[in-house]
Amino acid sequence: MRRPCLAVACLSLALPALASAVQDADRFDKVQIKVSKVAGTVYLLEGAGGNIAASVGEDGVVLVDDQYAPLVEKIRAALKGVTDRPLRFILNTHYHGDHTGGNALLQKDAPVIAHDNVRARLAAGGMAGNLGSIQMENKPAEPAALPIITFGHDLTVHLNGEEVRALHVPSGHTDGDAVVFFPKSNVVHMGDDFVTYGFPFVDLAAGGSVKGLIAGLESVIAQLPPDVKVIPGHGQVSTLDDVRRYLAMVRDSRAAVERALAAGQTPEQMKAAGVLDPWKAGSGGFVSTDKWLETLVNELTGKATGTFVRH
Repeated sequence: MRRPCLAVACLSLALPALASAVQDADRFDKVQIKVSKVAGTVYLLEGAGGNIAASVGEDGVVLVDDQYAPLVEKIRAALKGVTDRPLRFILNTHYHGDHTGGNALLQKDAPVIAHDNVRARLAAGGMAGNLGSIQMENKPAEPAALPIITFGHDLTVHLNGEEVRALHVPSGHTDGDAVVFFPKSNVVHMGDDFVTYGFPFVDLAAGGSVKGLIAGLESVIAQLPPDVKVIPGHGQVSTLDDVRRYLAMVRDSRAAVERALAAGQTPEQMKAAGVLDPWKAGSGGFVSTDKWLETLVNELTGKATGTFVRH
């Protein structure tokens, strides 16, 4: 007599998950991959998730980041619209799924390259976040998604007459970040160390730090020519001045919270005093003003340990 009720109960539990899966599939079904020329050999591919850069030439394609698995066929089709040359290498700027979700499928075409910590964090899984209200669980990636070539400090791919250089930025957005330079084309892909949606997401749980992000931005800016074209992890192609303004926002807001903490203010008192009001323009994206304050306080008060998977 209870079996029909049990079946109904099971169905009621399954329906939300099924609806979520269908909704997710529909979301990716509607995504179109937009391709635009940036400069030299470099193209920008926009879809869902992090921006993709592609160096395209007679030797083949070097791809930087690969968004989500359901978009891989669209990414392949978009590349075929630009070139008939094969995919040769894929570089990951960091481990987050909106930049590495296509790894397993695309690694059937070409090897994935990333910093040592990207492979380690993809393999281990775990919680990403700011050690506060931003929390995202990452399940361990399947073996096929793990980069098969890793590096510690930097690595250069010589293809299409371009020295595609990946440089590790320690403890920035995460502890496995790489900024990718295309010097001949005068383009740089900065991953999520530079975004245009406002305050950054600093993954304190994955060894990221605001202090490290500032140091990394300062170091990269010093290496770039004034007229470089900058591909952010998310957002439109930018200029070096855009990166400088972003750096100033991050650096100055951190200093303001540090002063407030030294004066004995609590986060609630900082909110009431409007400590971050001068940077309200940065609150329109993924990280709100309150979440940015929380990130800064967690780092500055030592809640963020700054531990790394590997140096």
